[in-house]
Amino acid sequence: MDDFDMPAGDEMMMDEGLDVPDESPILKVGEEKEIGKEGLKKKLVKEGEGWDTPDNGDEVEVHYTGTLLDGTQFDSSRDRDTPFKFTLGQGQVIKGWDLGIKTMKKGENAIFTIPPELAYGESGSSPKIPSNATLQFDVELLSWTSVKDICKDGGIFKKIMAGGEKWENPKDADEVLVKYETKLEDDTIVAKSDGVEFTVREGHFCPALSKAVKTMKKGEKVLLTVKPQYGFGEKGKPASGEEGAIPPNATLQITLELVSWKSVTDVTDDRKVTKKILKEGEGYERLNDGAVVKVKLIGKLQDGTVFIKKGHGEEEEPFEFKTDEEQVIDGLDRAVMTMKKGELSLVTIAPEYAFGSSESQQELAVVPPNATVYYEVELVSFVKEKESWDMSVQEKIEAAGTKKEEGNAFFKAGKYFKASKRYEKAVKYIEYDSSFGEEEKKQAKALKVACNLNGAACKLKLKDYKQAEKLSTKVLDLDSRNVKALYRRAQAYIQLADLDLAEFDIKKALEIDPDNRDVKLEYKTLKEKLREFNKKEAKFYGNMFAKMNKLASIDSDKPAASKDPEPMAVDNKT
Repeated sequence: MDDFDMPAGDEMMMDEGLDVPDESPILKVGEEKEIGKEGLKKKLVKEGEGWDTPDNGDEVEVHYTGTLLDGTQFDSSRDRDTPFKFTLGQGQVIKGWDLGIKTMKKGENAIFTIPPELAYGESGSSPKIPSNATLQFDVELLSWTSVKDICKDGGIFKKIMAGGEKWENPKDADEVLVKYETKLEDDTIVAKSDGVEFTVREGHFCPALSKAVKTMKKGEKVLLTVKPQYGFGEKGKPASGEEGAIPPNATLQITLELVSWKSVTDVTDDRKVTKKILKEGEGYERLNDGAVVKVKLIGKLQDGTVFIKKGHGEEEEPFEFKTDEEQVIDGLDRAVMTMKKGELSLVTIAPEYAFGSSESQQELAVVPPNATVYYEVELVSFVKEKESWDMSVQEKIEAAGTKKEEGNAFFKAGKYFKASKRYEKAVKYIEYDSSFGEEEKKQAKALKVACNLNGAACKLKLKDYKQAEKLSTKVLDLDSRNVKALYRRAQAYIQLADLDLAEFDIKKALEIDPDNRDVKLEYKTLKEKLREFNKKEAKFYGNMFAKMNKLASIDSDKPAASKDPEPMAVDNKT
């Protein structure tokens, strides 16, 4: 069909306001249904494969036969033995096709009945298609190539040339290895690399590479059409080394392959401990606090100096330590907790999580003050600490008592974060006590009260006032007259500016223990806070009323508006 693939006139272009169906109609072979609300009908002849359907921007390949309603054939790709290719949703074909083929699966065969409004309209297509003709097309969707608008602004279109593996995509912090070739629209090659590694966040060559790799799978190969805003913009780029010049406002064609990537994760929220996976581990099981691990490790300084090496000799056993017990530096401890068995990772640790501001003599070299250190760590094996569901009732109570004592030791040492974790773990052991006897329930209750109280004290030190309030409330749920819990919750409320609630708790605590010195001092603090609050409130309202009075005064000083005298006005002159 000579003019079918390149329809002329505005009426053949994609209508932005078209009622496009949200999903493919569910049809049985031989069944016919309407698509959308504009009269387009689809009859299924043969089911397709899988569940996926093409989308706007995808390049589709079809065989078709077109007939009028009386059966007169006007075109057929089958007769030419040449499949027809076009880009879906771009107005390259009649609207009925853009709508209908979006509903098809690979290998599907269907007959579309297309009204004139979605075909060639009043003008028809001389000489074969008359005015206002309803058409029928027998269409088979042979295949399609996915083309995606990555940024949803038309700036980068991605056409998949070869699919990738699995389902993961690189993230901003990951290090990717890619191959690419960049051409201008006239096919001039301006840049090429057979393998370059870069961090996604930092990017390489032009902004489009980082944007694209975040949508790709390992091994995926794509063709990118890159508009100037994601290339080199209005300025272009001069020739440099082996790279050719890129003119201003140039659209680029980039063939890009994501060879592989190394996953980089932030172990700590402040990004001061990061982990780059060099070799993936096995399975899904992760360590828990108190697990005994065996690792091979090499510790280095920034200049490459090795200061520790464990488990790498021919007969040397892996290095063994217990997690969350301060047997290694904090950053290494935290990183290993995120690893899987067999994983090999490079861990970068800032001084705050390493050896701090002090010099440290290690096995093979001295670590200077304020040094960032690097560990290559392989997790050989681990044995998890026994979980509560594997323990007897007595073992749970003993384990909770042990964690409480460990927490107390950390608290006294000023290590409130670690202390808090110990108290939380203690409570978890005895959280569910339905199987406990009466005596065991008493022991568990005493431990819960002590651990939640101490946990609240930790949260106050860490300025986590919401959690301090929650833990204090848990204690009061068990013992409503616990003065320490009322006191700590009042402290949290004061910091959260819930002064009325704080006053309620302090008054209740003083009713129970009128001579408690700490509670009395906190009451003084609260009264001072209330005085400050009342002063600010009085000032705020004072300023507001003063402003209102001033505005009223200004209004009263304005001359009266000119108007006719009121009828029957009273003259008050004597």
